[in-house]
Amino acid sequence: MQFSFIDGGVTAALGFTANGVLNKIKASRKTNDTALIYSEKMCNAAGVFTQNRVKAECVKLTKAHVSDGKAQAVIANSGNANACTGVQGYENAKKEAEAVAKKFGIRAEDVLVCSTGVIGQQLPVEKILDGLDTLAAGLSKKGHEEARIAIMTTDTKYKEVALETEIGGKKVRMGTMAKGSGMIHINLGTMLGFITTDCAISAQMLEKALRASVAGTYNCVSIDGDTSTNDTLLILANGMAENPEITSEGEDFDKFVAALNALNEQMAMKIAADGEGAGHLITCNVTGADTVENARGLAKAVICSNLVKAAFFGADANWGRILDAMGYSGFFFTPEKTSVSFVSRTGAKRYFEAGSTNGGDERTIKVFDHGVPLNFDEDLAKKILSEESVGILVELEDGNANGTAWGCDLTYDYVKINGDYRT
Repeated sequence: MQFSFIDGGVTAALGFTANGVLNKIKASRKTNDTALIYSEKMCNAAGVFTQNRVKAECVKLTKAHVSDGKAQAVIANSGNANACTGVQGYENAKKEAEAVAKKFGIRAEDVLVCSTGVIGQQLPVEKILDGLDTLAAGLSKKGHEEARIAIMTTDTKYKEVALETEIGGKKVRMGTMAKGSGMIHINLGTMLGFITTDCAISAQMLEKALRASVAGTYNCVSIDGDTSTNDTLLILANGMAENPEITSEGEDFDKFVAALNALNEQMAMKIAADGEGAGHLITCNVTGADTVENARGLAKAVICSNLVKAAFFGADANWGRILDAMGYSGFFFTPEKTSVSFVSRTGAKRYFEAGSTNGGDERTIKVFDHGVPLNFDEDLAKKILSEESVGILVELEDGNANGTAWGCDLTYDYVKINGDYRT
């Protein structure tokens, strides 16, 4: 699958514009807090949402609006989650959709609404409505730079990726932006993600592609084990690339999924690397499992373990915690046929931020081999674990399935950030 990373985020695809403005939804906010994405043509659309039983009012509204597989605009705010806000909260989300719809002469049902921030406070929707004229007037192809900032909360950096590829003999573009740093344990945090593409693909196949991609990318990320009330990932496809519409599985569908996987994997890593207070991106690769489900489950159990995360914070090669996490995970593996290595790539963060996973000097040290502990160089292990991007390689001999999960270390700063988040 040939594709290249390009600039533009959610406006990289034909027909999409975006913008972000500051509406002071949270009084202390100094950067943009409201974003708008708009397509000049109606889009086929799909979404995946939080599995938390407590769902934000905007999530309830957006699930209903996207259920017909159509959308043309997305409005999103930070600073207030509009969660646990009851009937008034739902009405506020409806007011946003209706106002955007009136502005562009489209149906309110074709506007998707997202929020992120503090739970349990009524959304000051009038601030958003008062700023809508400015927000809409500033829509542009460069507007992704304003929009990507507007959805951030505790994120230390914006997160966006775009790429182009060829499908059905036509150049197709796909772009995304997301926010997520804490309250992340995605089982489709607070995680919001928006994907735009000019590919022509039916709503049914779009949803199928999104769910297939999410399983091995976003759903393999965990920062702190908390699944948000607001987790939302939306994809809009306006068909302006004019490729033959993808309406069934086949070569073109496979190409679309491959591109979507590449995009979402980059975002999964960006979210994990920017975990609240994080000093290290941790990637766990499990190979040789009997099923993909077990491979991914084992990998995620490792990166979710607070003891593993704490060990990485201290650059302590305490590999026993990895086996322990795998053992209680409930996923099958044979301990006696298991090997564990630590891997680092000097400079990996630099290459990663440039949109590539290649480059840097890779170093590996095996610490556990076929159920037997090894004598290893503790000093070398500490150097490897001190890198900003560190990998755990778990080699099994139970089958041919592989899985990857992404997380980060657990630091003092995580507690500081979350100790006074509401105030």
